[in-house]
Amino acid sequence: MQKLKKDQRPEARLPKGFQDTGPADARALARMLTTIREVYESYGFEHLETSAIEYTDALGKFLPDLDRPNAGVFSFQDEDEQWLSLRYDLTAPLARYVAENYDRLPKPYRRYATGPVWRNEKPGPGRFRQFTQFDADTVGSESVAADAEICMLAADTMERLGIKRGDYVLKVNNRKVLDGVMEAIGLAGEEHAASRLTVLRAIDKLDRLGVEGVRALLGKGRKDESGDFTKGAGLDEAQIAKVIGYVSVEAAASGRETVARLRAVLDDTAVGREGLDELDEIAALAEGSGYGADRIRIDPSVVRGLEYYPGPVFEAELTFKVTGDDGQPVRFGSVGGGGRYDDLVARFTGQRVPATGFSIGVSRL
Repeated sequence: MQKLKKDQRPEARLPKGFQDTGPADARALARMLTTIREVYESYGFEHLETSAIEYTDALGKFLPDLDRPNAGVFSFQDEDEQWLSLRYDLTAPLARYVAENYDRLPKPYRRYATGPVWRNEKPGPGRFRQFTQFDADTVGSESVAADAEICMLAADTMERLGIKRGDYVLKVNNRKVLDGVMEAIGLAGEEHAASRLTVLRAIDKLDRLGVEGVRALLGKGRKDESGDFTKGAGLDEAQIAKVIGYVSVEAAASGRETVARLRAVLDDTAVGREGLDELDEIAALAEGSGYGADRIRIDPSVVRGLEYYPGPVFEAELTFKVTGDDGQPVRFGSVGGGGRYDDLVARFTGQRVPATGFSIGVSRL
């Protein structure tokens, strides 16, 4: 660190991507955290607080770049030259905790946690390097009922926070269904991993770019309004037609009817059929509990966690119009998400432990 001259004073400046919280926002944050905690506890989840710092290797393969420990996370070495990192999310610390304490934990283990997380990424509008999350997770249950319960918990939380019914939706998909689509267009297998990733990223942009934008990204590529060109997946017309047919399935009045529509357009693959069966069960459980498609909706375009989730995935999205400081409409996007992550604890123990969870982006809300 450069030594300051005697008459030189440091400039008072906040680092990029961080923010101070004034009294009004602090009070609002405290009220939100209390409300979310009440909902989570009403479902039987119990509080667990894990360390803000973990060993970097404990955070897992899901970091942006394992060859550079400080890429994506804020890292440093301790006196033993071990790499330590500020937590990237609240899920990886949970996996480490479960692996350490598995024998003495109840099964299933249901916990909630809240606190700041840190990401060493380029900041932008609404994108901070430190932000608060509030998670609920069920560890040790294979049942799709655990996924359905998480969806219901998320919907209840939105309404308890004052977001009116019709102003939010909890969108649900299943990565197995997406894997079935990839198999149907000939992209199964490790040799097609890069192409699959490009296709999934294109599907994930459906809300923002529309069908024609996704079609371009599935083909040769797309040029945006600024003239920048994004290379496409290079699919042929038959492959593109299959993917577009899938993402164009419209939501029905009930989730189970939406699943039936998806069955009609998808090729019959074993993995795809398994994913659709799980979606059908989630929809049946939600609707049987009074959660209609206006609150919990089956949505084939939800991708989330390209390497993270092997099964059901969820995304909470605000549907009312939001305007920026300039009065122009702003696409706010999701305020929470999650899914099933059965392989995370196995990184430590070699033993597969089923788990599912949901994280609210408190700072975004």
